This record gives sequence, structure tokens and C-alpha cells, in this order.
Amino acid sequence: MSVASKKFEGLSRRHRRVRKSIVGTPDRPRLAVYRSNRHIYAQVIDDFAGKTLAAASTLSAGAAGNGEPKEDAKRVGLAVAEKAKAAGVTRVRFDRGGFMYHGRVQALADGAREGGLEF
Repeated sequence: MSVASKKFEGLSRRHRRVRKSIVGTPDRPRLAVYRSNRHIYAQVIDDFAGKTLAAASTLSAGAAGNGEPKEDAKRVGLAVAEKAKAAGVTRVRFDRGGFMYHGRVQALADGAREGGLEF
């Protein structure tokens, strides 16, 4: 088994473990995070309706910045919080997606909290 497949397998296992306990409801949707090597993505999802209520990423306009990954992640958190509040969402459940809660994932969460979302 290659190193890349072991890494992906571990990520998948951690994500399944996290998702066992986190479900987005209409009154408290799920803030899902995906982190790639270059970008970070965030979505506010109502799992019962199967709809994405708000989304932001470093690819979206206004979120990408000067190339500092943590600052860009914080900007994405602020952007997704702004869009979620516009959709009427103030409380969410944080789904780190199997990624460790540090670095860019933590910066995104801090930005979302600063933007007014409550975890």
C-alpha cells in the first residue's frame, strides 16, 4: 500500500468517526471544512433537506489574499459566516472533516466565530 493511500485511508476513517456524531439540522446546520494542499473550503449544510445554505473558499472572490494560508483561511471563515447569517443561520455544528483542529482549520473556525457564528 502506498503512502498516499494510507494517508487517505486514515483521513477517511477519522472523517467517518467525526460524522457519526455530527448531523446538520435545520435549526443548527453543519459547518463542513475541506482542506487541500493549496485551498480551503467551507460549507454550511442542512443534512435533513440535503441543501447547502452557504459556501466559501479561497477560490471565491474576496477570500483569497496575499498567499498567507492561515490569513486566507480566516478570511474564508469570515466570508462563510457572513453568507450564513444572510441565510438566517447563527448556530452551527463544526465538522472538521477528519482534519486535525490546528493551523488552517483552526483559523477558519476562529474567523467564523469572529463573523458571528456560534459553535
